[in-house]
Amino acid sequence: MVHVKDVLKSMEYGPAPEGNEHVLAWLEAHKGGFGHFIDGRFTDPSASKSFKVANPADGKPLAQVAHGTAQDIDKAVAAAGRAFKGWSKLPGHERAKYLYAIARNIQKRDRFLAVLETMDNGKPIRETRDIDMPLVARHFYHHAGWAELLESEFPGYRPVGVCGQIIPWNFPLLMLAWKIAPALAAGNTVVLKPAEQTPLTALAFAEICREVGLPAGVVNIVTGEGDTGAALVAHEGVQKIAFTGSTDVGRVIRTATAGSGKKLSLELGGKSPFIVFDDADLDSAVEGLVDAIWFNQGEVCCAGSRLLVQEGIAEKLYAKVRARMETLRVGSPLDKSTDIGAVVSTEQLERITALVAKGKEEGAEVFQPSSIQVPGTGTFFAPTLMTGVEPASTVAVVEIFGPVLVAMTFRTPDEAVALANNTRFGLAASIWSENINRSLDVAARLKAGVIWINATNLFDAAAGFGGYRESGFGREGGREGLYEYLADDGAKAKGKEAAKVALTAAPSPTAQIAAVDAVDRTAKLYIGGKQARPDSGYSYAVLNPSGKQVGLAGLGNRKDVRNAVEAAAKAEGWGAATAHNRAQILYYIAENLSARVDEFEARLRAMTGVSKRDAAEEVSLAVRRTFFYAGFADKHDGAVHSTKSRHVTLAMNEPFGIMGLLCPEEAPLLGFVSLVMPAIAAGNRVVAVPSARHPLAATDFYQIIDTSDVPAGVLSIVTGNPGELAKTIADHDEIAALWNFNGSVDAALVDKASAGNLKPVWNGGARNWRSTDAQGREFLRRATQVKNIWVPYGE
Repeated sequence: MVHVKDVLKSMEYGPAPEGNEHVLAWLEAHKGGFGHFIDGRFTDPSASKSFKVANPADGKPLAQVAHGTAQDIDKAVAAAGRAFKGWSKLPGHERAKYLYAIARNIQKRDRFLAVLETMDNGKPIRETRDIDMPLVARHFYHHAGWAELLESEFPGYRPVGVCGQIIPWNFPLLMLAWKIAPALAAGNTVVLKPAEQTPLTALAFAEICREVGLPAGVVNIVTGEGDTGAALVAHEGVQKIAFTGSTDVGRVIRTATAGSGKKLSLELGGKSPFIVFDDADLDSAVEGLVDAIWFNQGEVCCAGSRLLVQEGIAEKLYAKVRARMETLRVGSPLDKSTDIGAVVSTEQLERITALVAKGKEEGAEVFQPSSIQVPGTGTFFAPTLMTGVEPASTVAVVEIFGPVLVAMTFRTPDEAVALANNTRFGLAASIWSENINRSLDVAARLKAGVIWINATNLFDAAAGFGGYRESGFGREGGREGLYEYLADDGAKAKGKEAAKVALTAAPSPTAQIAAVDAVDRTAKLYIGGKQARPDSGYSYAVLNPSGKQVGLAGLGNRKDVRNAVEAAAKAEGWGAATAHNRAQILYYIAENLSARVDEFEARLRAMTGVSKRDAAEEVSLAVRRTFFYAGFADKHDGAVHSTKSRHVTLAMNEPFGIMGLLCPEEAPLLGFVSLVMPAIAAGNRVVAVPSARHPLAATDFYQIIDTSDVPAGVLSIVTGNPGELAKTIADHDEIAALWNFNGSVDAALVDKASAGNLKPVWNGGARNWRSTDAQGREFLRRATQVKNIWVPYGE
């Protein structure tokens, strides 16, 4: 007989299986298969094609699930559209009651849901039980609160409409909660497609929706494979797409939705650094690594898959990691003693195996613990450490999405930051150091949406989650996540709609394009703090409404945009400057503009033919708008989120970096100022394309910039054909965000071209630029991305 005292000495323990009889009984009750959940009812599973869902731990089938067709998507979207009319008009308190009821029912059924998730996905039961299910309930409780507060906390916003949501297989029910809870709280209705590998907890959730009496059509769940998701993305009745998954698929969705007007949020891949400095508590760091890369079999988009360790302690840390790996348990996911369960599918197992072999071929040293016996059935992979990895190695660049840790060394904090940022991704990072000053300094310089200090993989409904760069855009959770399910009422143009004026590429009979004279009276481009001739050597005629030439403007091209981006890259100190300092410079711009109002009024009258009164009003508003953003520069605050764990979770508003702005044809001075000022107030550097028909107000403006202490490269102005310049700006990988307010530029063009580096695009549409709807927090919010930094606080 084994005694407890002996176990405490040896620390050896046997299996502790979780019972699954209740789940098996539920599956048996649905042995005929699962249909879709549409308009409050389950469809007949025998009425369409189906596919098999298997348990990754043993390969045995669990259920037959319907394969959604385009017709099924049609029915679900129609149901959601009908339900939206009533659901969106419900008082927030009434929506909150449904969300609270869902949260309570999840808690009542948490053991059932945890076991079902483990059987469907392959992750250990202690993770689904202790992490996933509590977070699922937390999201519905948290967003029930937002439903109550929506009207007072988000004035001027409305629900988007029907939301199409596509979730991955690594956190099936948690990803569902991340998306459905905020969508419903904001007053939207939903059509959700779960991953084909793991649809079962989504179908169990549909039963909960029915149990709590959620109105028919508010939540619809259509199961299927990639073609089902594609039909949802393409459907004209969907106003919003939210996707979590691979970067490659995210890029396809960005292209597929181009020009559709659909709101889009993408939470994509990652290759997150786990940085260990020489003063770190190494034993804590090792336990952090276990949570960072072997949690959920490494099938986590923000997994700390790149270990960056300071050179002097590298071998010591590697030895501790190898010793800890020997104690990990790989086996039955339903065993409460299991640390690492089964990879979700044979295809994923083959991918992991091939990438590890590739890393070894490229010179990495591969370690797998000798103590681990991988089960003979099911899709299991042993925890793996790869050392001697080069920064350009395949395994250091590609997201493996498995229990594989790749390690590299660094010497200085600057080198650590450079290595950490040496990736196309930017989802998360973890920093380990006992020096809080160093930790926060490094956190500020990392290009990632979530930073954990002396911790890893912390999540909460109150804190936004999402990435930079090719890790996608948008946030899930917290106040910032709720914006993804709201539309700004100010986006609807008020008053007379702007004229959509195109600058044709071909010259008109009045010689619109001409070679530059020997005596150059042409308004030049403005690049890197200097006036610059266009690379083409050509200019075009600027005509007033009567057809009379009032000046010449440079015809910018791809090379001019490239030069402007290079100049902006050199001005990176602008984003690091204090908000106070940026505010002072914007005040200086406003003062200098106000001193030259007569000159700008005359220019507007000559170009546009407006009355003296209208010209004076536009210049006056441009001055006031610049003062407005000067005042806001140090007031667009972040927040300290109230998360469940004992952390100060800092939500920091950070600039994107380099932004491209396609300014409106109408209100050539005010429209230009209304876009440039919030962008630079937030710390961005800007490449602006002003009104093509009336560019001279913007080219006059660079004289204001020259006399206002604006650092070179912070603002570049490239005049020319907006369609051609828009394509170049959208294509450019170093431009991190793009605003398109030029009515002559096709939204589909910039959306598709931006898919290369997945930059967020704001196709702002027509505005009444003289209205207060054309200024405010929405512009500042669109000029920033939120970085959440989790700092330990108290005990």
